[in-house]
Amino acid sequence: MSEIASDDMGPWLSPEELEFVRNKVPMLYVDIIPVRIDDAGRIEAIGLLLSAKDVGITRSIISGRVLFHESIRDAIIRHIDKDLGLMALPQLPACLTPFTIGEYFPTPGEGWHDPRQHAVSLAYIIPVAGDCSASADALEITWFPPRDLLTTSLQSEIVSTHLPLIKRALAHLGIE
Repeated sequence: MSEIASDDMGPWLSPEELEFVRNKVPMLYVDIIPVRIDDAGRIEAIGLLLSAKDVGITRSIISGRVLFHESIRDAIIRHIDKDLGLMALPQLPACLTPFTIGEYFPTPGEGWHDPRQHAVSLAYIIPVAGDCSASADALEITWFPPRDLLTTSLQSEIVSTHLPLIKRALAHLGIE
């Protein structure tokens, strides 16, 4: 690529270059579901970001691209810091095995749908132990008891590309 844009997170592609790349190769993402756990390691709450978008008020998980020459571990920490603040204190495991891999296609009906691109997402459930405050584009982080995420009313507020991943996380955690 001829020119690299720079922002507060370091060099990255210009919007035009990003669109070009998205049309040529799959993009790599990390999806992070932040959780609060008790002393025995049981999940007490799952955090969802509340945002105001063009489509209205929505809830979402932490999600973002992995930058060129960035480790998965560094990408997870960077996105948690960006969305939950530097005091979130994520508790990353020694072995970063995702609980699932999401595949998004620009063509409807070929799996999970993202009209912008073909993307592959490594999905993690990450305990956070510190104080969280929504930053970046989110208005707040709300912590829900896991079973609340099974309700139709809450699911209707979740970004459509994140809902299948949240359902898969709940099943992975044995919450049905």
